Amino acid sequence: MLLAIDIGNTNITLGLYRGETLSSSWRISTDLQRMPDEYGVGILSLLAYRGHSAAEVKAVVMASVVPPLTSTLVQAVQDYLGHKPLVVDASVQTGVRVRYDDPSQVGADRIVDAAAVHRLYGGPACVVDFGTATTFDAITAEGDYLGGAIAPGIGIAAEALFQRAAKLPKVELKAPPTAIGRNTVHSMQSGLLFGYVGLVEGMVARFRRELGPQMKVIATGGLAELIARETPVIEIIAPWLTLDGLRIIWEMNQ
Repeated sequence: MLLAIDIGNTNITLGLYRGETLSSSWRISTDLQRMPDEYGVGILSLLAYRGHSAAEVKAVVMASVVPPLTSTLVQAVQDYLGHKPLVVDASVQTGVRVRYDDPSQVGADRIVDAAAVHRLYGGPACVVDFGTATTFDAITAEGDYLGGAIAPGIGIAAEALFQRAAKLPKVELKAPPTAIGRNTVHSMQSGLLFGYVGLVEGMVARFRRELGPQMKVIATGGLAELIARETPVIEIIAPWLTLDGLRIIWEMNQ
């Protein structure tokens, strides 16, 4: 089985693949203070909880946007699973031509998403990733990564409101009864959720003008389903898109 690991700024997502099938998946908090042994024991515990053993893992592939943690997870995987992981970087075949001004500035997760979209859904496409940041990525019909847009994530926006406005509380990210909030909590939920829906609809419209009317819209990330329920512009919800992309890239490099 193949273990795919996506190291993000807020969460680390792991997926165990049997062939093309995602058998098990997990999300854990990103913690720069954890040592390799802590991550290694944690991975073994996750596997055991789902009835898997370390011996079942035959290979590991990894992408990271947190450089200080990359070597930590590499060491954890080598020590506890006995495999040297394939880390997605400029030396790895991805099947994606990066047409950014400086390709080295593109996060590995965005390239991995592009590889997955090209293989699974085709293009042209706009990938909306609801993570620590909300990112919009443009992929051509040929699978080229053109670039995109980066906005603060909805979680960052919610936390900023709480921290910078003394009278505003922390709120649950969910749809309020109406767009016009009748109390502070509903007003904040409306601004956060429907405000980001407006952001998505506006950016998708602009991308479609540049990529063409046949552009597909794929959403991924932890809040993809929440946003997708409020707008028709999201056509496909792919919560494990990055893990699928890691599997595809690993296959390309065998």
